[in-house]
Amino acid sequence: MPPDELARFLKARVRTVRDWPKAGVNFRDVTTLFQDPAAFGELIGALALAATPLRPGVIAAVDARGFILGGALACRMNLPLVLVRKKGKLPYRTVSADYALEYGSATIELHADACGPGDRVLIVDDLIATGGTLLAAVGLVRSLRAEVAGVAAIIDLPELQGGQKLRAAGVEVLTVCAFSETE
Repeated sequence: MPPDELARFLKARVRTVRDWPKAGVNFRDVTTLFQDPAAFGELIGALALAATPLRPGVIAAVDARGFILGGALACRMNLPLVLVRKKGKLPYRTVSADYALEYGSATIELHADACGPGDRVLIVDDLIATGGTLLAAVGLVRSLRAEVAGVAAIIDLPELQGGQKLRAAGVEVLTVCAFSETE
């Protein structure tokens, strides 16, 4: 499916929940894509195709919807999967990073042996808003001396400038569609 057609196809299947989790936030619910096998298959195929030129050797999936995308993408690309989790959820030695969300703050962690020198890591999440989560994940991967091949997400929210911040940090950004705050 051509990129513009795919973007329209996927956007039509994303549910927007207004004023959640707090007033003024438009939550883009991608679980509706996961419920649609055709949409989910098209999405994973498009992400795999776009990611292949970046030559990733590891997929790092961000808690929690990123786990679904990252798992499917790692399987499709025949790559190992590592998890970027919320603080306190990983059982082994970790590295951690604090970051700001568009509606709060949080801490993420990665196992200290999840990747290292010579690894090219593609970080996967459901969407890019302010970029805080993904920038923190980039920092974790780099702290382990691995190379960030790029980040991949279903949705970019360009008005929140996360994609711009990631690019300014030297990170390749792959997304399939974008939503304005008025959509």
